[in-house]
Amino acid sequence: MEQVIEVRGHIIRDNILKQIDASVEQYNGKYRVLQLSVGDQVDDESVAKIALDLPEDKIELILNELINLGCTIPRAEETVTIKPAEKDKVVPDDFYSTTNHATEVFLNGTWVRAKYQRMDACLVVKGNEVHCVKLRDIKKGDLIVCGSSGVRLVLPQAEETGTEFSFMSNEVSSERRVEVIVKKLAEEMKQIRARQGRIVFVAGPVVIHTGGQEAFQNLIRKGYVNALLSGNALAVHDIERALFGTSLGVNLDTGSVVRGGHKNHMRAINAINRSGSIAAAVADGTLTSGIMYECVKHQVPFVLAGSIRDDGPLPDTMMDLIEAQAAYAEQVADADMVIMLSTMLHAIGTGNMMPSWIKTVCVDINPAVVTKLMDRGSSQTVGVVTDVGLFLTMLEKEL
Repeated sequence: MEQVIEVRGHIIRDNILKQIDASVEQYNGKYRVLQLSVGDQVDDESVAKIALDLPEDKIELILNELINLGCTIPRAEETVTIKPAEKDKVVPDDFYSTTNHATEVFLNGTWVRAKYQRMDACLVVKGNEVHCVKLRDIKKGDLIVCGSSGVRLVLPQAEETGTEFSFMSNEVSSERRVEVIVKKLAEEMKQIRARQGRIVFVAGPVVIHTGGQEAFQNLIRKGYVNALLSGNALAVHDIERALFGTSLGVNLDTGSVVRGGHKNHMRAINAINRSGSIAAAVADGTLTSGIMYECVKHQVPFVLAGSIRDDGPLPDTMMDLIEAQAAYAEQVADADMVIMLSTMLHAIGTGNMMPSWIKTVCVDINPAVVTKLMDRGSSQTVGVVTDVGLFLTMLEKEL
C-alpha cells in the first residue's frame, strides 16, 4: 500500500530522510521523495512530500517514529485513537510512547498539552486532561492514546532557552574554553536564583575524590543548590571525608594512603547508623561539616538512590528503585536547570525523567558520558568536558 505523507521539520539538519530510509528498509518497503523544499535559514523548517510503499500497520509505525523525531505530519482529520488498558501495567500494542518534548493531543476539537512530560511513558486521557504515565502505573481501564494520529510535539525554540544559556551548543568537545562556559553558566544561575527558580544538582562521588567538596558546600551556602540527587557513594565518601579526612582511604590534603584507611568508609556508615540518619547525626553533633551537613543545615532536599554495589547502605539511602525514581522525578519536575556532575548512572536516569525544556548541563572528564546522555534522548544537554573538581572550584569563584 502506497501512502503520500507531508513531513515538516528540520529534515536536513536532523537527518530525517536517513531515518525514513532506515525505517523503510527495516520493514522491507520502498519510498519516493516527491517534493523537497528546504528552508532558507538553519532554523527554518523544511517540507517534504514522501510516498511510502508499506503495509498499513508499518506506515503507522513510521509515522510514530517521525513524530518522535519532532516532525509535523499534517492530516485531513486529527482523530485521536483511544483504547482502554486491558489490565494493570498492560496497554494495547499500538500505544503511543512519549519523548521528553512537550506533547499535545487533539481532544474535543482542541489541542491539549500533556501533563508530567517525560520520555518512555504512555498518554492517558483523564477527562479533559492528558497525563504522561509510566507503564508500571497503568491501571485496568485507563484510556490510552494509541497510534500517532491526533498527537503532535512542541519542540523548544532557541529564543526560549534564555539569553545566556543559548551561548552553548549541545556539541561535545574537550577543546572548549571551560572558563568561558563557566562564566556564562554562572550568569544563568544568578538569573535563576534572582527569580527564585530551582537549580538541581545530580552528583557522583567523584565530586569528593577530585577535591570539589568545599566548592560545592559554598554553592549550597550561597543558595545555588535547591536539591541534590545522588547515590549512596557520594554521601558515604563525603561523610568519610568529614569524619576522618579521607576519601577511599586517601588523605585528600596530602594525597597519601592512610594506614587502615580502607575501612574508613565503613566507619562513616557505622557512625551514621549509630545516630539513626544523616539529619540525626547533624543534630547530635556527630557530623559537623561536608556536603550532606550543609544540605541538612540549609534545608536542601536530597535523594540518595541505592544500587546493588552499595556498602551499608546509609539509613537515608532508598533501596526501593521505584520509590527512588519517584523521588528523583518529584525534585526535577519544576526545575529550571539541572547540573550533572560525573555520574553516568544517575545522569542518564535523571535525563530519562526530565522534559526537554529544562536547561541541562553535564560535566564529566569523559566525553562519552555526555554523548551517551544525549543519545538517550536528552538532546538539550550541554556537555562540559573537564575535571569536576576544577569545574566546581571555577564555578564557585564566578558565583
